[in-house]
Amino acid sequence: MRLLIALFLPWLTFFTIGRPFAGLVCLILQITLLGWLPATIWAVYALSQYKTDQKIKKALGA
Repeated sequence: MRLLIALFLPWLTFFTIGRPFAGLVCLILQITLLGWLPATIWAVYALSQYKTDQKIKKALGA
């Protein structure tokens, strides 16, 4: 579900993973038509990093 959000509303992805400041920056980037593609790529990358961090925390038991 978050991947779909990252593709269509990249700025919202950052709010769902607990990074509101990055979400605001992404929203400003997405407002420009040329910035929409980099904002989407950034959101998908941040989401993959978030998932990796969650897997590491679960593996370490923290």
